[in-house]
Amino acid sequence: MNRVLITGSLGQIGSELCTFLRQYLGSDNVLATDIRKIESHPVCTNGNFKILDVLDGDNFEKIVEEFKPDTLIHLAALLSATAEKNPQFAWKLNIDGLFTALEISKKYNLKFFIPSSIAAFGDNTPKIDTPQDTIQRPSSMYGITKVSGELLCDYYHTKYGVDTRSLRLPGIISYDTLPGGGTTDYAVEIFYDALSKGLYKCYIDENSSMDMMYMPDTIKAIVQLLEAPSENLKHRNAYNVSAMSFTPKQIAQSIKKHLPNFEIVYEVDPIRQNIANSWPDSINSDCAKNEWGFSADYKLDEMVEDMLAKLKEKGIGC
Repeated sequence: MNRVLITGSLGQIGSELCTFLRQYLGSDNVLATDIRKIESHPVCTNGNFKILDVLDGDNFEKIVEEFKPDTLIHLAALLSATAEKNPQFAWKLNIDGLFTALEISKKYNLKFFIPSSIAAFGDNTPKIDTPQDTIQRPSSMYGITKVSGELLCDYYHTKYGVDTRSLRLPGIISYDTLPGGGTTDYAVEIFYDALSKGLYKCYIDENSSMDMMYMPDTIKAIVQLLEAPSENLKHRNAYNVSAMSFTPKQIAQSIKKHLPNFEIVYEVDPIRQNIANSWPDSINSDCAKNEWGFSADYKLDEMVEDMLAKLKEKGIGC
């Protein structure tokens, strides 16, 4: 990985991954793309940026020909809660966009990364210590596109030799960029409301446990996987990874250690709650650890302490 093109770079993961890779590889070796441009956004102002609709294959290929990357990180997608509101477009963007990206990766011999998700599991999947290889029958459109994406990546690897790699990411918690329509967004929103209002209205039931990961560990895992020797990757599409599993009640209790007057109330959203109910409570990451050395640095209390400190530095709650 020396020269990288990122799609969906203004999203939660893309924004911070782009910033990291510009420092890691050099700004000239990273091209950020998204369907829109936000003039004031650091991704657009601090390095190479182009507008790209991933459904426009001709423009996609033109940008690749001009930039000449060796790695494509494909993040453009509709997330879980948003996808349920517009399932037809979610399929079109998440699958047709992936087909286009894989075809380009095949033609230009690019190393290819796309995030999968714990949404790829379903009601029939074992909930506790979910294995790497297990039944995947998701009930959400987002989950369906993620399972389909895993299979497509396997197909392009075995049939065409494309170096595809993927992670089944849990909920991602970040102080830098707000999430964009996922079921686990509450685990970011809760910090902003705790600091600014002292109260958070949670749309997920207090005892719903879901896997999560802090953004620094997410970036670390993506880079680790992309730099791992190809011959080591037996489960390349896609690896279970997780750093922690907690409920809304547990994260609220951890926040109260720092903000004793913080309160949480529950106004459950049936759509997102049904999605959460279909996901695992905790997943097994042993294959990622054994095949390429995955490890996470942040557990719940460490993450909460760092999140609150970083948000205060940004002026949240002041």
